[in-house]
Amino acid sequence: MRNLVISLKQIGFGVAMLGFLAMAPAAQAANPLELNFWLSGPRYDGQVANCEAGLSTITSQFQEKESTYWNSPLQITAYSRVHETAFRPWQSDNIPRRYCTADAMVSDGKVRTVNYSIIEDGGIAGFGHGVEWCVVGLDRDWAYNPRCRAARP
Repeated sequence: MRNLVISLKQIGFGVAMLGFLAMAPAAQAANPLELNFWLSGPRYDGQVANCEAGLSTITSQFQEKESTYWNSPLQITAYSRVHETAFRPWQSDNIPRRYCTADAMVSDGKVRTVNYSIIEDGGIAGFGHGVEWCVVGLDRDWAYNPRCRAARP
C-alpha cells in the first residue's frame, strides 16, 4: 500500500511537469538585432608569426610547467636549428598555423627536440598568437605522445 502511494505521488509530479512544459511559449525566430549584428566572426588572414616568435613563450611555459606540476628545476637554456616544418598543412579554411621544430638545450645538459605550432588568433580570448608545444622526452602528462607526434602536422 505504501509503495502505491509513493508511485502515485511520482506520477502526479510527472504529470505536473508535463503540464508546466506544455504551457511554455513556442520558440521564435531571432529578431534583426539578434542576427549577428556587428559580429563579423574571425578573419583569418594567414598572418602567423615566424618560428622564432614562439620560443620565449615556450621557455617560460616550460619552466612554469616543470616547477609547478613536476617539482622539477628543468629549464630551457638555448635553442638551435629552429625551422618551419609546415604552414597551413590542411585546407585553407582551417585556422592558420605554422608548425616548427627546434633543438632545445635543457638545464640537465641534454639536447631535446621541441615540436610546436604558432596559431593565428590562438591566444587568450582569441587575441594574439597562441603557441602549442611539446618537448620530446619530457611530455610527462602524455598530452602529445608518442614522442610528441601529436604536436606535429
